Amino acid sequence: MMAYLKPWIFFIGIYLLVLSSCKSSDNDIIPDVFVDFTIDLLDPEFVNLTAIGNSDTIDASNWGYRSAGYDDNGIIIYSGPDEYFAFDRTCPHDHAVNDLSVKVKIDYAVAICPVCSTKYALSAYGTPISGIGKYQLKNYKTSFENDRYVRVWNE
Repeated sequence: MMAYLKPWIFFIGIYLLVLSSCKSSDNDIIPDVFVDFTIDLLDPEFVNLTAIGNSDTIDASNWGYRSAGYDDNGIIIYSGPDEYFAFDRTCPHDHAVNDLSVKVKIDYAVAICPVCSTKYALSAYGTPISGIGKYQLKNYKTSFENDRYVRVWNE
C-alpha cells in the first residue's frame, strides 16, 4: 500500500510548490492602474518591434491614459523570440524603498534606473541583473493578433 502513496505524495508536493511559486507579490510592488491598448506593428513608429530583441516605449502623450502605466511613466514593449512582453517603466526598487516614482531608461534590451542604477533584463521578464534592486519590473499581459497587432492589458 505504501508503494501507491509515494507517487501521490510526489504529485501533491509538486502541486503545492507550483501554487506557492505563483504568488503575485513579487510583481505587486508597483500599484495597479488600468492598462489596455493595441499597437499596429505596421505603424512606422513600431516597425522596429518586428525584429527579435528590440524594445519601444508607449506613453500617455500619444496613446492616452490607457497606456500611461503607473504615475504616467509609460509602458515598455519588448519583442522576444516567441512573444511580446510589456513592462511598466516605473522602477520597483525606488518605489518600494523610497516611495519614489522613477521612470527607467531603455537601452535596447535593458531598462536602467537613473536613480538606483539597477539594470533590468527585458528578455528575462524584467528581472534585475545588476544594481541594488531585487524586484522585477511590473509585467502586463500581451497577445499577438493577426500577425501585426500587439495588445497590452491588465485586469
